[in-house]
Amino acid sequence: MSKRIDIDIVVPLYPFMPYFLDRTRELAETFTAAHPEYRIHVTGADWLSVPQAVADAALKDGAPTIAQYFYTSTQDALDARRPDGSPLFTSVERAIAGRTEILGEPVVLGDVTATARQYYRHDGAVAAMPPLTSTTLLYANTTLLERAGITEVPQTWAGIEAACRAVAALPDGPAHAITWPNHGWWFQQSVAQQGALLADHDNGRSGRAERVYLDSDAMLAYVEWWRGLHRAGLYRYHPSRVNSEVDWDGNFRAFADRQVAFTLTTSVEAARMAQAGRDGGFTVQTCRMPYNDRVPYAGNVIGGDALWLAAGLDEATQDGALAFMQYLNSPRIAADRHRETGFIPVTGGAIDLLEQEGWFRDKPHFRTALDQLGANAGTPAAQGALLGEFAAIQDVLTTAMHDVLVTEVDPRVRFAEANAQAQQLLDHYNEACRGLRPRGPVRVG
Repeated sequence: MSKRIDIDIVVPLYPFMPYFLDRTRELAETFTAAHPEYRIHVTGADWLSVPQAVADAALKDGAPTIAQYFYTSTQDALDARRPDGSPLFTSVERAIAGRTEILGEPVVLGDVTATARQYYRHDGAVAAMPPLTSTTLLYANTTLLERAGITEVPQTWAGIEAACRAVAALPDGPAHAITWPNHGWWFQQSVAQQGALLADHDNGRSGRAERVYLDSDAMLAYVEWWRGLHRAGLYRYHPSRVNSEVDWDGNFRAFADRQVAFTLTTSVEAARMAQAGRDGGFTVQTCRMPYNDRVPYAGNVIGGDALWLAAGLDEATQDGALAFMQYLNSPRIAADRHRETGFIPVTGGAIDLLEQEGWFRDKPHFRTALDQLGANAGTPAAQGALLGEFAAIQDVLTTAMHDVLVTEVDPRVRFAEANAQAQQLLDHYNEACRGLRPRGPVRVG
């Protein structure tokens, strides 16, 4: 046999789910058994360090063929460059070039759920192939709610507040009624739901984001609602390390131990939440994330990550990489990945297969995330923002919210400060992209 064609792929290592490295290696072996002309090398890097690891490799002319970036690093991927200044990645959709199969593998990019495709659409084409998507959901202890006289889980901010007050009025009820982690995803979701933007140029979609809107009316409406729940004793706040680390497990335990009636967390937790109810002797209902009904609902945004294709590959290597991407999202594999991880099934084919197998009939708590994302209006607000230093900007938001919850600071004043801090981060990032200053972290004041 002639020399095999090498494909290198870097996948993120998530501390909460070590599944992906080993599973991707297994699937690479299955793929290469059917395509023996290829050899796939799968390595992992800490999920937040993937962009830097790939950038370092590119400087040494060793960039991977495929890199899997977390969604907050999308702008990093779009801006990644080789030493000669050329783009490190190319559009997956343009590389597919309208083909319906590659090396015998059916092309499924067009079958990826609309909200996921929209998030990764840039410059008129889908830039990357998302294998993992998620969203934020509300989980309700309906056994406790029924004791409080609530027979239908509310979907709006006002409805949730009223339900929380009813739970708090129970003579033997929990000390608090609702909890969720102080995490940057919630701000993105709530602003998007209200049809508002996090950044200019249509959330960075009609041009590079240059201004941030962290102190918008929509942001402050959410912050004030959150603070109001906390001040009324309805919201349980439990930071892990003051304001820099999210206590996901503490959030889960509060719900599982019946310390609250509601919690908000990722859709990936649906199975765990349902099991907590079974273990604790209460019924759990999975519901859409509550929204502000004073303005039209625009949609919730995704989380997850995507596969980015290196630019400048020879035809054989590029086709092998594209075929492997399609294989990773083929209906059976995508359906099994959903079953095994809780991430949303990412293609219509996978959803249809799960429907045929009775998965959603038997486990309806997995259907809620699909329905929520299916209600996305597809506007720039609902698509979600493309931002440089997105993860750091999320931290600015969570620090500001921590201060609002634990001090007497005026939310409008504190979030104006947060906006200025985030603007510094974005300015530094954009100037680095233009070659006006070195890349790297910037201290904000």
